[in-house]
Amino acid sequence: MQLFVNTALNNTFKNTLSQQLPADITVVFRHDLPPADQQTAFQTADLVLGNPPSAWFAGSLPNLKFWQLDSAGFDGYKNVQLQAIVANMGDYFAWPCAETMLAGILALYRRIPELVTLQNQSEWVGAPIRARTGLLRNKHVVILGTGTIGQAVRQMMSGFDCVVKMLARTDPKAELHSIDELKAVLPQTDIVVNCLPGTATGFVSADLMAAMKQGSIYANVGRGSTTDELALIKALQSGHLGGAVLDVTAVEPLPIDNPLWTLPNVLLTQHTGGGQPDEDAGKVVQFIKNFNRFRAGEPVENGVELGRGY
Repeated sequence: MQLFVNTALNNTFKNTLSQQLPADITVVFRHDLPPADQQTAFQTADLVLGNPPSAWFAGSLPNLKFWQLDSAGFDGYKNVQLQAIVANMGDYFAWPCAETMLAGILALYRRIPELVTLQNQSEWVGAPIRARTGLLRNKHVVILGTGTIGQAVRQMMSGFDCVVKMLARTDPKAELHSIDELKAVLPQTDIVVNCLPGTATGFVSADLMAAMKQGSIYANVGRGSTTDELALIKALQSGHLGGAVLDVTAVEPLPIDNPLWTLPNVLLTQHTGGGQPDEDAGKVVQFIKNFNRFRAGEPVENGVELGRGY
């Protein structure tokens, strides 16, 4: 069997991966091949680790049996049709993403961006800032999506005694299941955290933002395409929304002329939400774990359906 590794691993992780595989597995690393040979190697592989270009899936993949994505999101592959077993990284990136959202929300409430600016300017304001600070404690929170990131956000918010509701169309564990149910609670909601996949394009519309509580905070660690960005900018400029924590935007990198760069009530985390030490080590560990499950005929961890987006 042949394993095609799309992930750009260093030599240490290449060796770690190769040493943990059975002798009958031949490993081909994309970045060790000339560009002209890479797609051909992919198309003949039985196993794949990483996220190859979506265009490569247009050709025949007669051998592919198991594909381990090296990301949590995979909306770029929603139109890919495969018989192979597919898995993503599950909650490996969920915890850092959730911590990023929590850090950003706390920063806005505690006026950290303003204080950092004052520190850079060696300007002491002090007491007047106290009156503008807020608390996360006891806030009403709605989380859009009940995947691993949403569940991690919920667990973290519970430490602040927040009242949390989750939205998902079909998940019975969610408290909200429709746009109408969401709109009914938004006027009493202090924070909305978007953890939706890219298949929910345009879900957070101007209409939904208009229904949100005056001065509430919007946080997005899902996909930029799920939000009407022009409507978001208007809601932030007008003061209808009190602030936003955005790990993702509609276009990345964010164009230099986008107003989100300069709005004082916006914290941009530049799609770093899932970042953590030794990311590649985690990808190798997850592949080996799932490969062993696949080889033994057991269900893989974090199996996904590409067309559904989860």
